[in-house]
Amino acid sequence: MNRIEFLINVLDSTFDKESWYAPLKHAIEGVTAEQASWRPAGEAAKTIWENVNHLIYYKERLVADMEGREWTHHLSGDENFYLTEQSNEDKEWKKVIERAENVHRSLRQILSGTSVEELDQNSLEGKLLDIFLHDAYHTGQIIQIRKMQGSWPSHR
Repeated sequence: MNRIEFLINVLDSTFDKESWYAPLKHAIEGVTAEQASWRPAGEAAKTIWENVNHLIYYKERLVADMEGREWTHHLSGDENFYLTEQSNEDKEWKKVIERAENVHRSLRQILSGTSVEELDQNSLEGKLLDIFLHDAYHTGQIIQIRKMQGSWPSHR
């Protein structure tokens, strides 16, 4: 397995290919808009929806960077949790899920066409690994929120 294949494997395991831990797609599977908007007690706690917004933001920014596009949608680390507005409308939540799926596909496609030389430029490989670890971290938070609300399937 070369470095690109390795990175694609890690990308997939954080999004939709179960490995040692549940990937994001499984962590949000079956979640309703109401569950995604539910906030645990405590003002520092984020919702599932907010966590997914946060993950989307950083992946979209990385994709823009890898495509050589200027990123103009600058949000702080706290602001990007509110990338999309929460509601109790399942159709709005489904749009967020689709956006997460789309940015994953885009990143996967770009990475598939990336050369090993490009990985070494501008610390790209490090940025990718940071995104993967970041996704795994917040996916764990999402699973914890689901456990707190009683919506995490016991068979997982």
